[in-house]
Amino acid sequence: MANNLTTLRNLLLLTLVLLAGIVTAYLLTPQPNNAAGTALLKKLGGDFTLQSEEGDISLHDFKGKVVMLYIGYTHCPDVCPTSLAIIAQTMKNLDSDQQKQVQPIFMSVDPERDTPKHLAEYSHFFHPSIIGATSDRDNIDNIVAQYGAFYRIVDMQDSAMGYAIDHSSRIYMINKQGELAKALPHGTPPDQVIAEIQTLL
Repeated sequence: MANNLTTLRNLLLLTLVLLAGIVTAYLLTPQPNNAAGTALLKKLGGDFTLQSEEGDISLHDFKGKVVMLYIGYTHCPDVCPTSLAIIAQTMKNLDSDQQKQVQPIFMSVDPERDTPKHLAEYSHFFHPSIIGATSDRDNIDNIVAQYGAFYRIVDMQDSAMGYAIDHSSRIYMINKQGELAKALPHGTPPDQVIAEIQTLL
């Protein structure tokens, strides 16, 4: 009986977490009449510092540029590669002058496996301008909360991977002043990402 109650409690907690993620994802994609989403967006974002292969990077280092921030991890089987491919195609489709004004950042929530060196190699596979970076767990959690993102480590005892990570998948568009301007949902096509960039240039 006790085991059943524990299982039920865990299922309820998981359901609540997933519902919170869905609600946050909706609110972070404000529609023209979604005043609640717009208000929430203004409360999110802010400066952060991460470790890349080249050393520490902070959001304020890129003041004067539009930053595309994506939060994920390199062992992600499909969601992260898809999003990074969209970011890469977006960069390729911008003209050379626009490219100089945009900085993509891939932040990993898996510092145990994603070293700065590995992140650099992985990010550059998609596009040379993408900076791969991570940090310690406390700082990662702070940044994830800052941007209204979500992740959860899932044990996979029967897998050689050991664990996977469930996470939200959005491209955070940060304007030249370092303010979060929009959170684009997973699968937003490159043409739409470019349109969002052009409103911020």
